Amino acid sequence: MNFKKFVERVKDLPVIETESLLIGEAVPGKTAVQISRWQKAGRLLQLKRGIYVLSETYRKIDPPEYYLAGLLNKPAYVSLEKALEYHGLIPEAVPVYSCVTTKRPGRMVTPLGVFDYRHVRSSLFWGYRSVKINGLAVFVATPEKALLDLFYLRPVKVTEDYLDGMRLQNVEAINVKELIACARRFRKPKITAAAEAVKAYIRKYRRGAKTL
Repeated sequence: MNFKKFVERVKDLPVIETESLLIGEAVPGKTAVQISRWQKAGRLLQLKRGIYVLSETYRKIDPPEYYLAGLLNKPAYVSLEKALEYHGLIPEAVPVYSCVTTKRPGRMVTPLGVFDYRHVRSSLFWGYRSVKINGLAVFVATPEKALLDLFYLRPVKVTEDYLDGMRLQNVEAINVKELIACARRFRKPKITAAAEAVKAYIRKYRRGAKTL
């Protein structure tokens, strides 16, 4: 297969997964060698073993980083600071895509983004939704679960000063009842206390005693 034919075949795919691409190939080893050569020539960019994208010169689709986050280390969903940014709960743009997974933790640095994976046990792998970005389904934590994942995975004591330091904003997007209910599912006093601190913070804001 020449490169022009290859591009025609994959141009509408958000990523190129060689495992599925080689199915039905008469000589799959030959295609695999070609892919390796195209990568070395800069025509393909490797995101991880077996997953590529066309270089910017050739690709027509730029896969959203949110989509890549769930693809590169399945199962995973975007959470923590990046999900808080997505929901408008913090003002800063977060360059690293923080994710939750039941697989091993780690960081992936790719040509299209940096992805940080934090491990949780299967019983805590919930609280995310499927949303569409550029027509692709991506998995992002709810505002409540993103906060609780942050408090669970970071060694912090949640106080009013801490929440001020986070520059927490748009707190009306947080469902307080859902936050408390989700916190109880962790069965950790630290998480329940953190959720109560957020609840008190939001009440103070709603009474006008706190300006965010």
